[in-house]
Amino acid sequence: MGGPGDPPEGTPEGGPGGGEDEYRSVVFDESFVRAAHLQEFSAQERIADHAPAVRRRPPLRRGLSRQALILVLLIAVAFGTAIYMGVRHPYQTPAGSGPLAEPLRMTVIPLAPQGKVPGTSDTEYLYEHSPAAQFRIGAEGIPLPAARRTAHFSDSQVTNALSIAKDYIVRSALYPEVLTGDQIRPVRVLLDPDQLDQFDQSFSQPAADGRHAPTGWLVRFDPAQAELADRKIRVQGTLQAAETDSSTLEVTADHTFVYALRAVETGDQAKADQKAGAGKEASEASLFTVRRELHFRFDREDLRLNQAQLVVSYVQAGPLSCAEDSTNRLHPLLAGQTAKEGGPAGTDPYATGGATALCGSLAAGSQPKV
Repeated sequence: MGGPGDPPEGTPEGGPGGGEDEYRSVVFDESFVRAAHLQEFSAQERIADHAPAVRRRPPLRRGLSRQALILVLLIAVAFGTAIYMGVRHPYQTPAGSGPLAEPLRMTVIPLAPQGKVPGTSDTEYLYEHSPAAQFRIGAEGIPLPAARRTAHFSDSQVTNALSIAKDYIVRSALYPEVLTGDQIRPVRVLLDPDQLDQFDQSFSQPAADGRHAPTGWLVRFDPAQAELADRKIRVQGTLQAAETDSSTLEVTADHTFVYALRAVETGDQAKADQKAGAGKEASEASLFTVRRELHFRFDREDLRLNQAQLVVSYVQAGPLSCAEDSTNRLHPLLAGQTAKEGGPAGTDPYATGGATALCGSLAAGSQPKV
């Protein structure tokens, strides 16, 4: 029953307070209507027989528009092309690497003896009566100095550079298979990849051009001519490290190596020497001296990969004949032999200082007193 002011039937439909009041907060805006899946036909459309009152609308496309899809596709193609060019571009410098390593500049100076090369069958006696008497044996003669950090390199990085340089020196001047054989790989594996072409060409096509002499990279004797009479090679020298710029360390090595060598003879040659009375002399050992000044360069990639750039190699070696080609191998003058010609001045490989550009002669005091 209605209230005092209400009609007997209650509030008319659609009037204030009617049943629709609870739906007044619901607003059917244009976007809501357009999104509806069902749509009422117009009056003209409903006149037709059996026409349904409503029709189903096609669903709205909720995906990307065609323009957006094309844009995404273009971005993906451009990104893929950039990655491909970054990996495959033939002129791109590898990430993290510095400038290309310089080619090695080398000088090999033979030192001729002044008179007959002294020799004896007792190699210890030879060493004790030579300037190498106080030298250490083998790698012990290449001690590492105390490493000090630089402005841009830590203690460990400096130590690593010194260690790599020492390893190169040991392999290139103390390994028997390198000295009197054909082994070069122990040295090659320590070089920066930028120098490998020059290294390989030096051994495949040796040339006295200051760039492609195998004896500038390592010490090796003619195996058909000489052999080690004592594997306890005497060594003395220094290693120094310094920073050349914010990305480069340089190690300078200056070492003198003294080898005891003996002539290699075939059976027929030995018989001929004995018949000629030269058997005793042929079996004697003599000393051969090599002074090497090497300059190594390291960037951070070299330090990470334990490799080196050898940029300068200055070698004095004797006793040698100035007439012999020392480019590919060293051809030492052995006990009792003399040089047909000497160099213009006496050079002491045990002392610091320069030598003549082409050939020198061994100073008198640099040979053992036998």
